[in-house]
Amino acid sequence: MVFARRSTTLLAAIITSCAMVLSLTACTSDNKTVVDGQTTVTSNSSGGVAVFTPSDGITLNQQTPLNKWAKLVPDLTKALVDAGFKKGDIDHTTSDSLDKQSRAIQDFVVDHLSNNTTGDSGIAIAPDNMTLLVAPVVEADASTRQYGDYVSQNLSTNDATDEGATSDGDSSEDSSSKDDSSNTESDGTASDEQAQAVDRLVSSLKLAKESGMHVVLLGNSIEGYKPDAFVKFSDAQTIGKLQAEKMVSKLKLDKASKDNPKYIEVLLPYTAVDEKGNANDSTFAQEAFRGIWQVLGSYYQKGVVESPSGTLDGKSTENDWQAVAYDAAKEGSTAKVLDKRLAKTDGQSTLTRIDGIITMNDYIASAVVKELDDLGYTGSAADINPQITISGIVGNITGKKDLSRDAVPDPIKSPENDNANDSSSSDDDADKDTSASDKDRDSQWPLVTGYGAYVSNIPSIVNGKQWMTGMEDRQTIATDIAQACARLNKNEALNSMPSIRNSEVGGVKKIPTINEPLLAVSASNLKSALIAPGYISLADAGL
Repeated sequence: MVFARRSTTLLAAIITSCAMVLSLTACTSDNKTVVDGQTTVTSNSSGGVAVFTPSDGITLNQQTPLNKWAKLVPDLTKALVDAGFKKGDIDHTTSDSLDKQSRAIQDFVVDHLSNNTTGDSGIAIAPDNMTLLVAPVVEADASTRQYGDYVSQNLSTNDATDEGATSDGDSSEDSSSKDDSSNTESDGTASDEQAQAVDRLVSSLKLAKESGMHVVLLGNSIEGYKPDAFVKFSDAQTIGKLQAEKMVSKLKLDKASKDNPKYIEVLLPYTAVDEKGNANDSTFAQEAFRGIWQVLGSYYQKGVVESPSGTLDGKSTENDWQAVAYDAAKEGSTAKVLDKRLAKTDGQSTLTRIDGIITMNDYIASAVVKELDDLGYTGSAADINPQITISGIVGNITGKKDLSRDAVPDPIKSPENDNANDSSSSDDDADKDTSASDKDRDSQWPLVTGYGAYVSNIPSIVNGKQWMTGMEDRQTIATDIAQACARLNKNEALNSMPSIRNSEVGGVKKIPTINEPLLAVSASNLKSALIAPGYISLADAGL
């Protein structure tokens, strides 16, 4: 019995000694202050991160792009944990309106400064060890939402009329003066609420910074507000430019000639009016076309690119966005527009030749693919390169082979122009062969571009009906954000990060900005770009 008691006493002493050693070790890695029974971490700790994002928007027909907040947050959480943050010190709040979001941020900041908010293991995190990641809720029309949730917009602090006008409500186009008065009053109330929400958000973020917290804005900037850092996602101009650049490269426009031009159509969807009949802001559509024209404009001017419909020509400018814009909110509008653009002229026996169609987003691309099929176009984007087959594409995706061959070069002159100078072409058999060749060429499936990486569109990319799509490099961006949070919580500068460059944000210059190139995805790199990172599964690709 005595021996047992001594052994128990000795074991207890050893455990107590180990606990003291561990406690002393912990104290050497973190400086802590005890106030009212709470321990506050002040240095040498990753600290905490509070993430505030909008609730995911709903795209038409429930088609889902990969550019969603609900997809980014898990990637971000993993990256933060990998960067040394404890999962219990990462907080996430979603809001479906700026009013709710501004209140949530206000409550978080006030509670944290009142020492009511604790991190993992009941440890209160000091303000300078806390970073707020805020994606301000900005209203977007139906067309803009088709690009996903990350499209960068600016939240105005002076005029909230446009934002308030997009609030929910029923209206009639043929309303009486009484209805107009009622709508005006309703719009005014919505605008006032929006303005109050903006003021509350800005005040809360300023209070957070003044107390020592760090603020990083995600995607959407706030006019006149200076964050510690900004994460720039895609914008309209970048999305348009990406698709135009890929079209130039694939069709080898630098080698095209006026005698054998390429035929490209641009579809620019936008929502002309909101639910109440008020005109929507067309800035997004204008910027998207500006990005396209900065790339394709010179080719139209040289005459090596033509628009079959004549909507664009060598005299067009980046201000002619309305020539290719249409109201995509109307049922079947994309099919009707494309049918009109590719309509046969009098006496035309073959389909209208079209080499490429820029559709701007995957929702529009899916409608274009269906209409091209209905019109009788055949083949797929894989046929642009005869050496690459659909089976080869599938083999590449499943890891069996790579696709790296170039397309067969186009002749400098089109067949009809070449035959005009060839006396032997008058032979009847040659005429028949030429006619058949023209028919095959004119009915050839064009390159169709999109954006958003809609899961529902991935099978169309695999089979070549949609040539390419685009999306944010989510995992890389998440890693960049996590590294920035770790540095900010340690009061370290961000300028040494490779992904950081200074830019103007919300009218404020020299803001450290995280920016990663967009991912361009086609059948040839689908495996490495989407499947290997885990963005989609083989089943999503229809394999």
